[in-house]
This record gives sequence, structure tokens and C-alpha cells, in this order.
Amino acid sequence: MSSAPRTERGRRTRERILESALKEFGKVGYHDASIVRITEGAGVAMGTFYLYFDGKLAVFNELVEDLNRRMRHRMTAAIAAAPDRLAAERAGFRAFFEFTSEVPQLYRIIRQAEFVSPEAMHLHYGRIVEGYTRALAEASGSGEIAPVDPEVAAWALMGIGEIVGMRWILWQEGDEGAPPIPDDVFEHTMDFITRALRPDPVGDTP
Repeated sequence: MSSAPRTERGRRTRERILESALKEFGKVGYHDASIVRITEGAGVAMGTFYLYFDGKLAVFNELVEDLNRRMRHRMTAAIAAAPDRLAAERAGFRAFFEFTSEVPQLYRIIRQAEFVSPEAMHLHYGRIVEGYTRALAEASGSGEIAPVDPEVAAWALMGIGEIVGMRWILWQEGDEGAPPIPDDVFEHTMDFITRALRPDPVGDTP
């Protein structure tokens, strides 16, 4: 359980705690993470931490929700001006890869959630797939993309983004942080997705 801050100062303090928790969980994992190090990294006292969070699991759950919120906001903003669904896919994938390059800890934390807090993991993926399924259903129904099962397509596309990002972003992380996705990898990924979704795939037109 977490407590929402009532003041702007409280909001900034809570954000510092979450940012420190992101670094701690991303570096050593949930089980080896220390609330002491989280508070030290945030520059707050132990008592201040407990004003906002009941303990390590509470801050972990809130961190998953915070990352999910930030990622979805980035992607929603990116696709807002897209003229059609295929353009939206391109803009959304670009925004996703940019976010995960900036916050590569996302991968590690969501994978930890499978064992630490399955409810948080389900919340993360569920919130993404809900809107994604709806958008794909609308695009498929209007003929913008090929006839697809929108829920299956949403999960498949999410899987592509996650695994491609893991291979070319997370696994390439070094002392300077995670690199952006290579342009050729992004273009090959989007070509694959476009071929799968467009309503008139090459070779199917008489």
C-alpha cells in the first residue's frame, strides 16, 4: 500500500524515492534490494520513506505502475498525430524503443514481477493490451489493416517489441547506459510488422 502525497513537495519526494528504487531494483534485484540504500539514494530519512510506502513490496508495486504509466503516456503522445494504424504502429514502436533505451531497468523489473508480484505484472501487461486490442479491432474493422484477431495480434506485437528491445537495447547496455535501437533493426522490425498488418500483403493481390 502506498500513500499519495498532498503537497508538491511531497510529490517530488515520492518521485525521488521511486527513482532511487528504480536504480536499486534494476541493479541488484528485488530480493537483494535495500530500503536503506533506496532512502540514501533519494536523500530522505527512513521515516520519510514509510510516510509513502509500507515497505519494499509496496514501493516495488508502485514502481511497476509508475513505469507503466510513463511508458503508455509516451506511446500515446507519439501516435496522437498518426494518420492511420500502420503509421501509429511505427510511431508507437519508436516511442517504446526510445523509452526502454532511457529506462532499460523496465525489462528487469517486469521480469522480477513475475515472481515478486504477479498482480503487478498482470496490471502492467493488462493495461497495455486493453487499449492496444481496442485500437487494432477498430483498424481491422475499418479495413485499415488486415482482418486479425485483435487480442492475439496485440500480444504478438507486444512480444516483438519486448524481445527485439531486449536483444538490441538491454543486452547492449554498458557503462554509458543503453544504446538506441539500431536504425536497420528498427526498419526491419517495422517492415515485418507492416507486411503482417497491411490489408493487401505482397503476393496476395492478383
